[in-house]
Amino acid sequence: MEARRDVTAMVLVVGIGLTAAVTIGLTSAAKAQQVALTATQSKAIDAYNDALSRFRAILAERRRQIEAHEPLPNLPGQALYLARVDVMSTYKDLTDALPSRIGRPNKYEVPPAYFDADIEPLIDQYRSLFDVMEAPPANAQASKTPFKDVADLGIAIGRAKGLDARQADAAGRISLGLFFAETNGKQNVGNGRSNTYIGSFQTGPSEDRNGQKRWQAIKPSIASLDPKLIARDEEEEGRIGRLDHRLNHWTAVRDGLMNAHADLFAEIPDIVKTLPDPIDQMKFFELIQIIPTATRAALKSGNLLQSRISDPTVMKYLRNNSIFAYGRADRARTSASFREILDAMWLFNQKFARAQVEFERVRAR
Repeated sequence: MEARRDVTAMVLVVGIGLTAAVTIGLTSAAKAQQVALTATQSKAIDAYNDALSRFRAILAERRRQIEAHEPLPNLPGQALYLARVDVMSTYKDLTDALPSRIGRPNKYEVPPAYFDADIEPLIDQYRSLFDVMEAPPANAQASKTPFKDVADLGIAIGRAKGLDARQADAAGRISLGLFFAETNGKQNVGNGRSNTYIGSFQTGPSEDRNGQKRWQAIKPSIASLDPKLIARDEEEEGRIGRLDHRLNHWTAVRDGLMNAHADLFAEIPDIVKTLPDPIDQMKFFELIQIIPTATRAALKSGNLLQSRISDPTVMKYLRNNSIFAYGRADRARTSASFREILDAMWLFNQKFARAQVEFERVRAR
């Protein structure tokens, strides 16, 4: 029995030794693979962590400056904006390198590959700081019905352009979408990233002047269709007087619509046929704001969705407006069809959905 126990013990020892050897071998292989993966992915991980650290730092700095009532630097929102872009860009690079890092959906409805839902509180802070930095000037003239104003102006301009009632409603809805795209639905705002663009439609001085001239040309047609709206217009004109028209919500919206979008309202029936989704319709008109020449050319081509953009300058304008802006793969694109561009405008989806809701509320009253 003693000898048997010795043999058994030897077998166990050998077995344990073999198991240990196999385990060590497997562990070593796994570690080797992990080391190889880490070598490939560590830069992406470090880049994201560094970007997140910088974003936290600039958030804290701006918050401290505002709470201490210190003078803010020129264009105080620019550093914040660039830090937020860097966070999303490095996160997309990280999830491209390590897809397991793609997390849960987020309340901002950003594709999870571009945004870690765990940093939602930081984006909340980001937005609240911009609300402070872009507060309306002291002499801005607010409206008690800002959403209705935008819808009414869009509908009236649409009717003057020859649209029927249903088509004119689309013009009103699209106009409200543009308001949300430019300002998140906030009237008379400043601009933390520009000294040129202000007001409810974020227009520059020359754009506003051009809109005023075009409004005067169309005003008689609107007067015959909607004299009440013209009475409101004259009231707001008297209110703003010789001040910058962009400081009055009504005149800022009116001039902004007339400057860039109104001449395409007559095309809404064809645009709606090509883009039956109301969100896509709003995106199309926002592209008139961002890349007007290329967008108009695509519409005239007769094949809007398949028209391609390949001009480097136009692609740059798209990136500057959060389209193909995040991560190396997106930024490396040299061309895109309009269908791809519309699909890449996901940062606008939530804004346009809110505009739809507000438009339905306005029309229901």
